Amino acid sequence: MDADWPDELPVVQVRFARPTDRLEAVTAFYRDGIGLPVITTFRRHAGYSGVVFGLPGRDYHLEFIQHEEGSPGAAPTDDNLLVLYLPDPGAIEAATARLREVGSDPVPPENPYWEDQGVTFADPDGWRVVLFEDPGFA
Repeated sequence: MDADWPDELPVVQVRFARPTDRLEAVTAFYRDGIGLPVITTFRRHAGYSGVVFGLPGRDYHLEFIQHEEGSPGAAPTDDNLLVLYLPDPGAIEAATARLREVGSDPVPPENPYWEDQGVTFADPDGWRVVLFEDPGFA
């Protein structure tokens, strides 16, 4: 386990989950547009269907679920962000091209900080994703 992580909290995986009413469109955005790998999918499990993406690898997950009776999927604000740190500007350009191919164009970020080194997209539910040119935290 990480030297800075508390021993009394032995977390082995982290998953961020959110509802959507546009599961197919959201899946295409994150899988085909951004290029995230699908770890698993499920259908009609207790009324829910969903898809789980790796962020990166298998230790961090992004899950989208859709309930058969509907669920609230709209983003609360334009500052609800998923920021992907990419040290290679070529990777950002490639993801931007893929996102445009699936019908998504960049949007201006609410916070101008993200504009200088990144490009922001809104997923089909309006949640924002920033592709940010930075090596990340060490």
